[in-house]
Amino acid sequence: MQQADVAAARADHGRALVRAALPDPADLAAPWTEELARRSVLPVTELRPVVDRVTGQLRAAALAERYDPDLPATAGGDLVRARIHQPGCLEVGMELLGAHLEPAADTAARVRRIAAVLASFARGFTEATRRLVLAEHEQVTRAALEARRVAEEARRRSDLRLRTVVDSAAVGIVIFDPGGRLVEVNETAAVMLGYTPAQLLTMRVTDFVPPESAPEVWAERTRLLDGSLDRLRVVRSVRRADDSDVWIDAVVTLLGPVGGDERLFVAVVTDVTDQLRMRESLAHQASHDPLTGLPNRSLFFERLRAAIDAGSSGARPGVCYLDLDGFKVVNDTLGHQAGDRLLQVLADRLRDTLEPAGHLVARMGGDEFVVLVPCTADRAELEEVATRALGTVRRPVRVDGRDIVISASVGVVRHDGELDADELIAAADTTLYSAKRAGRGRYVLYDRDRHRDDVARLELSSQMPEALRRDDFVVVYQPLVRLADEQTIGVEALVRWQRPDGQLLGPDRFIPLAEETGLVVPLGRRVLDEACRQGRIWSDAYPGRPLTISVNVAARQVTESDLVADVAATLERHDWPPELLQVEQTESDLMGSPGRPLATLRELDRLGVKIAIDDFGTGYSNLAYLRHLPVHRLKLAGHFLAGTAERDDVILRTLISLASALDLEVTAEAVETREQAARLREYGCANAQGWYYAPAVAAERVPDLIRDPFLREL
Repeated sequence: MQQADVAAARADHGRALVRAALPDPADLAAPWTEELARRSVLPVTELRPVVDRVTGQLRAAALAERYDPDLPATAGGDLVRARIHQPGCLEVGMELLGAHLEPAADTAARVRRIAAVLASFARGFTEATRRLVLAEHEQVTRAALEARRVAEEARRRSDLRLRTVVDSAAVGIVIFDPGGRLVEVNETAAVMLGYTPAQLLTMRVTDFVPPESAPEVWAERTRLLDGSLDRLRVVRSVRRADDSDVWIDAVVTLLGPVGGDERLFVAVVTDVTDQLRMRESLAHQASHDPLTGLPNRSLFFERLRAAIDAGSSGARPGVCYLDLDGFKVVNDTLGHQAGDRLLQVLADRLRDTLEPAGHLVARMGGDEFVVLVPCTADRAELEEVATRALGTVRRPVRVDGRDIVISASVGVVRHDGELDADELIAAADTTLYSAKRAGRGRYVLYDRDRHRDDVARLELSSQMPEALRRDDFVVVYQPLVRLADEQTIGVEALVRWQRPDGQLLGPDRFIPLAEETGLVVPLGRRVLDEACRQGRIWSDAYPGRPLTISVNVAARQVTESDLVADVAATLERHDWPPELLQVEQTESDLMGSPGRPLATLRELDRLGVKIAIDDFGTGYSNLAYLRHLPVHRLKLAGHFLAGTAERDDVILRTLISLASALDLEVTAEAVETREQAARLREYGCANAQGWYYAPAVAAERVPDLIRDPFLREL
């Protein structure tokens, strides 16, 4: 898949997740209309078309392939333009939208898109309200000026008109003199501040905006009076009559001619408390994990970068990267609700335990947490934090009437003065998985060389899918020799990675990675097919010398694919006799995996395929257990031949004898000398393979092995 296709697929997946979290517009429009009807002077019949249109715009913005912030902003403005701007209209709208648009799980793509839609919607509502305020302010100003111009001939009429405009305005209007004494207020302003209009007319502007708390505001009064400043905007909190705070957005202008004797100021005031709180709420949602309330990745990296910038040689930041051990089992057995509850409890415990010491605890996603220690003198401080975190996690958690006991693994990294934030977390992540490999339930300190090896492993792992697609893996063959006459009776198919740079990697470099990632399944299928295809070529060329084709099978091939179907299809495709195919599985994989693996081997046995235990002697070495397995052959691990003590020789002879008694054909691996081959022949071992006869060779050299097994010069 090309990079563009991957990006498109991810975008489609992100939109699908957002679409799944969004309700039908009608489901949101009905309750929203009912709530607005309680707060707005408009009837439901006028409200519903507006709400339908707005909810449709918001849904379109949330689902758009390319996000356009102007679309939800336009939706917010449409409410105001429809005269739906009374106090509380934005609040109820955002509450309903937040409740309906809240994602069901912690999915970063959905959270960002929905948060952006809500933010743009609030911005559009606020901007439209501001424009409405300015328009009404201009209307008030024009009305006031007109009243002044015709005051002598129609004072009574202009006063009535001004009073009507002021009292009917949806925003607060306050008129005061240069000394700050209030001379006129409307009902909206009085309700906003919690006083009656009569009470406000006995007060001064300084009662709400003291000069000592806002000297910059009062400094602009002179500029308003001399005309050098057209208007002054003030956004601040003021104290209400009930001692609560309300945030206001006030636009102040001079009412009257510049330099005149009768000069007044008019302030058009809007209550923006809900908008500011909603903005703070959205900012918090954007920087915190919705499940646990902990800081999320974005906020954590912001704090980490700040700590790195502020660090010095003697006081550097460090991190403890924590991952729960076996958390998937909790979700699979107790359900995701129990898993979420477990995460919440552990998050609270980690926060309560570590944050009092000045450490930041964040959730990185899934069951991963990270602790930022902003300033450390040495790694010992980080080890102490890691120990406390491990102890906190180990304490049982009561969920749904049962105690859950879980452990964690921790990667500990102290900043070395060179790594940036991303590199530091990458180092902590690889160190964490070193702790996993070391046995879990422990912490491991960062090691530069080990990290370099882990990065190299990761690079190889990331290159394997493309290498498999390009068919960069080649199959080579090592002969299986019958000890009685030293004739080649079969070959073991072994895989190598031929990289584009010419480097040939052995299986020890990439097979463990393939098993970890699951790529061993398609790789094993590829080796099986190629080996049988090549076997057919040799069989046709040497019909009197049939070769057994031996292929290694990993545990994941048995558990994660239909191995029996793959083998049957391959045999049919290449017309290869099942009795000439040998499937090898290691002793630990075979004996440590009951259930489906054993059933799979029995089905292969019924097909006629031979089954061999590879590397026998490196695991259980339980010969008695072999009686219950459909095994035909035993491949002794090379260390049985390497031993020189008399005891080693006794063990080798006994194993061969017991295997023969169980009717198992024995093949010795890693035969390197003539003396070893002779000893094996004396003890009754049937077959051998190793460098004494030949190394693994390319397919075109196998005919030489059929004619002469001794090709040590290869």
